[in-house]
Amino acid sequence: MTSPEARAEAGREPSEAPAPAGRELRCRYTTADLRVFTGQEARRFVTRGNGDPQTDADLAWELLYRLEPQLYDRLATAEHLHSGVLAWLPRGVDTIAEVGAGTGRLTLELIGRARQVVAVEPAVPLRRILQRKLAAAEHGDRVQVKHGFFDDLPLPSDFADLVVACSAFTPAAKHGGEAGLAEMERVCRPGGCVAFVWPNHLEWLSARGYRYISFPGPMSVEFGSCQDAAELTAIFFPRAAERVRQLGLRTVPFEVLGINPPRDVAFKVLAG
Repeated sequence: MTSPEARAEAGREPSEAPAPAGRELRCRYTTADLRVFTGQEARRFVTRGNGDPQTDADLAWELLYRLEPQLYDRLATAEHLHSGVLAWLPRGVDTIAEVGAGTGRLTLELIGRARQVVAVEPAVPLRRILQRKLAAAEHGDRVQVKHGFFDDLPLPSDFADLVVACSAFTPAAKHGGEAGLAEMERVCRPGGCVAFVWPNHLEWLSARGYRYISFPGPMSVEFGSCQDAAELTAIFFPRAAERVRQLGLRTVPFEVLGINPPRDVAFKVLAG
């Protein structure tokens, strides 16, 4: 019998047939698919009874990362970060640690900003995609990819000048929480910066001393084609899918999708 670790390494789906191409995310997976998780992952992510990804959106996303990582990467590749966010991020520092790196939406932008970058990502299939991208990128060898979770980072204290996460951290314990925030601050050097790009739950971060900036201007998701836009919108933004299909859009404004654009940063500079 194939172990959960081996299934995760291969990025294969354990159920009998793959999800239909256009099925929306909340309906793509069943409890049978939970077998893809390692024991460590199951203890973290399957927190309500046996878990049902059709009623637990967070669980569905975790299964997406492990069962259909290329599908997730198609979406993440289309969601470009605001140029103001990229200009704001520091350059010329010694070390950057990124947590929840995924397939490299932010990681590839960090390569030229530091002598070394460490990208921490718990999902094996996403790490494999990231490693392939880094192998093809100029100076990609500056990035070391590691397995780890927000609340258990494989890094020493006072390690990095910038510790950053992009659209991955939440106040929930399984995706960060108090323990994850403490870990990110532990890894950051005195005088360094902990930052959340495209943050969730701003009030929660503000109550813990984080400042917030947002950069203006229209933003859109830039899909590879009209067909790609129609397919991915049906999966990830089903309420907007019919409009996108009817208009034949390839570049879709974030307001059409009903989500906040990746234009903001929450950050804290740690005391020196």
